[in-house]
Amino acid sequence: MRHILVVLAAVLCPLLARPALAAEPPAGRKPNVLFILTDDLGYGDLGAFFQNARRDAKAGPAHATPNLDALAAGGAKLTRHYCPAPVCAPSRASLMLGVHQGHANVRDNQFDKALEDNHTIASVLRQAGYHTGAIGKWGLQGGGKGARGPDEWPAYPLNRGFDDYYGYVRHQDGHEHYPKEGVHRGKKEVWDNRTEVSAGLDKCYTTDLFAARAKHWIAAHAKATPGKPFFLYLAFDTPHAVLSVPTGPYPAGAGLKGGLQWVGKPGEMINTATGTPDSFIHPDYAKTDWPDVYKRYATSVRRIDDAVGDLMATLKDLGVDRDTIVVFSSDNGPSVESYLPEQFKPTFFDSYGPFDGIKRDLWDGGTRVPTIVRWPARVPAEREVKVASSFADWLPTLAEAAGVPVPARSDGVSLLPALTGEGDQRPPRVYVEYFQNGKTPPFAQANHRGRQRNQMQAVVVGDKVGVRYDIKGPDDDFEVYDLSDAKQLNNLAGKPDMAAVQAELKATALRARRPDPEAKRPYDAAPIPAVEVKDPRPGVAWRAYEGEFPWVPSFDTMSPAVRGTSPGPLDRPLVADDRFGLLVTGYLTAPADGRYELSVATGGRAILRVHEATVIDADRGARPADGDSTGAVVLKAGRHPFRLYYCPAAAGGKAGAPTLKLLWSGPGIERQVVPASALSQ
Repeated sequence: MRHILVVLAAVLCPLLARPALAAEPPAGRKPNVLFILTDDLGYGDLGAFFQNARRDAKAGPAHATPNLDALAAGGAKLTRHYCPAPVCAPSRASLMLGVHQGHANVRDNQFDKALEDNHTIASVLRQAGYHTGAIGKWGLQGGGKGARGPDEWPAYPLNRGFDDYYGYVRHQDGHEHYPKEGVHRGKKEVWDNRTEVSAGLDKCYTTDLFAARAKHWIAAHAKATPGKPFFLYLAFDTPHAVLSVPTGPYPAGAGLKGGLQWVGKPGEMINTATGTPDSFIHPDYAKTDWPDVYKRYATSVRRIDDAVGDLMATLKDLGVDRDTIVVFSSDNGPSVESYLPEQFKPTFFDSYGPFDGIKRDLWDGGTRVPTIVRWPARVPAEREVKVASSFADWLPTLAEAAGVPVPARSDGVSLLPALTGEGDQRPPRVYVEYFQNGKTPPFAQANHRGRQRNQMQAVVVGDKVGVRYDIKGPDDDFEVYDLSDAKQLNNLAGKPDMAAVQAELKATALRARRPDPEAKRPYDAAPIPAVEVKDPRPGVAWRAYEGEFPWVPSFDTMSPAVRGTSPGPLDRPLVADDRFGLLVTGYLTAPADGRYELSVATGGRAILRVHEATVIDADRGARPADGDSTGAVVLKAGRHPFRLYYCPAAAGGKAGAPTLKLLWSGPGIERQVVPASALSQ
């Protein structure tokens, strides 16, 4: 077999330019970030999203979330926000990494798999000067079933960008809400940084435990390092299936002197560690004629609501509420689990809201999650954001808010324009995939009921969402729905004007993702379709950016110091010296259908995307100390857009001629410099 070689060489000459780093936040102060994630809370479980309207319409039983409603009223509701997978581990992995499920290393039901050693929200914000903490459920630690403790869990939170951690590490531990007593699922372990502390957690209901710890952590941070921004990831393990309830009513008051309090004494760790575990039903629900399982569910949700109100009061008491971004969301849609003799059905409260589908479904009820953002300094009150977005967008959003560049490997875009109303919002990419061998529930809409799941995909294109169930191959058609069609009853796929949308959905489903050998898909080996280019010009375009970059940035939204074109082949100087990062763009022409192996050789760091797929990640831990970084991609003959991001190996770089080479081998062609005729822009 012969090979093709593409050589991109950058030899340096002096340039004078303004720095290209992202600007500092407007007031010069980096905002704090409190990111609250719940477990299996449905879109319809929040009053401001659905329950209040249900109650007003007398459409059935309804529960209340007054504090979350106030949070929504004081900020923005994201009514088209999607989780990346309809189950917890892959959803949380994509959130942390800032990538969708076509690039995350945790997919399907890979619980307790190690989150890859790459950029996370925590590591990016820590680099930006933040004190970072995680409290609650993790489930991404790795190490296998025999691993015990932080020293044997490679992806323990302290190894993924967090300064502090308190909570459940294993996925299964999050299925019990009384760690010491083990009321429903047995005793569990709680870790305080590197020390296991469950022996002192008498009568500690996890919602109370994690919320009290969060209040304590925020207050301690404010006292120890006033003015230093914080990022706290608070991941509740409720209202997940166990449906345990607290020991008693929520403590009176809120904030620093009221509500939940961290006592810190073994046997009395928090001020609600009294009474009888799993005994309290909220008085709003205790006298209803609801079955017990639904009283429990409503009480569990209300406890989260109380905790959120308490946390907001704490921020206000500390004088930081205006400069704190609070994000509230859920990892996926509602489940049908209860771990009790009585089954829970989300139909009782219509927990999936106006949609159809539940946890493990790719209908909108399984993937649209109730999401609120409050940031009084920047986000107007009573705002509704209808932009279709996903968890992958939080890393870029928070990076921009913190004034640091977005890592180029992220699949997301910053949502700050949509949230603040300032600037132009780049369209986010919503891409969801998941495998589960069950069937959709009998209470689903008639056109969705009893469907075999197996391999599933959902892709948003414009104002349409395409959904595929039980996928056999890449040519399977999508069902196509308007995003405004809440129940997804009107499948538009058969309409003549949908042919172009169908083609775009199928192409995007191949162009946006990379195969993972540990989560095989029936479309993994399908060649990525080429694009039509009108009036292509020879060569490639390049832009150079001056600055000190802690990672390979997504230069797309940054102002270049200088730009130009190279006629090709790329074997001549592009920029001045190694103080500059580069973005090289163009089209690579595949002469035939087949598998192409690409390699990047560089003394710095690089990210290569072909279409939207990240083919090579030669940044951070993914960059080998010596040798080439390599990735393979299957291409149809024709033109394929590529984006090659490069920056020096060390901040500031050094004078000299950096080596930047992109090599590829393909079917029947020997290694050679790609001729000018094979490059276009």
